[in-house]
Amino acid sequence: MNKMQEIYLEKVVLNIGIGSTETKYDAAKTVLERITGHKPYPTRAKRRYPEFGIRKNQIIGAAVTLRGKEAKEMLEKALDAVNNKIQEKSITNNTFSFGISEYIYLPNMKYDPSIGMFGLHVHVTFARKGKRVEERKRMRGEVKRRHKIIKPEEIKDYLIKNFNTKIVSE
Repeated sequence: MNKMQEIYLEKVVLNIGIGSTETKYDAAKTVLERITGHKPYPTRAKRRYPEFGIRKNQIIGAAVTLRGKEAKEMLEKALDAVNNKIQEKSITNNTFSFGISEYIYLPNMKYDPSIGMFGLHVHVTFARKGKRVEERKRMRGEVKRRHKIIKPEEIKDYLIKNFNTKIVSE
């Protein structure tokens, strides 16, 4: 197979939504730091939602982005927390997402009463070599359609081969 056609894991993003109460933000940050060992960044509301008590630019969650070897290790842990099963409808062109209902389902995580219970969202992005050509600022070029990851079957094959994942339809 052509090396440029190989799919690789670009990044894994872990996100905890806290809603309108900013007091939970510190606890969510602590959970993500314990899981990943990295400092999380705040996610902010893009619009105001008065019915939920959310104003524009208010902190509504915490997130961590992992790349490289750390991303692969975290994905293995996260898939283990959901018994290596992914729903078919959660796989799109170059990504897939799933949720973990409670952080204690991750390996080596114990419940801490001072933090409380949080669920988290895992978003995984894949790419092929040469993707940067389309995204860089200088000398930007076009990546042809045949080089993009447009078939969810390619991601399914990658997950089954590398992570021993089962794809479940509904």
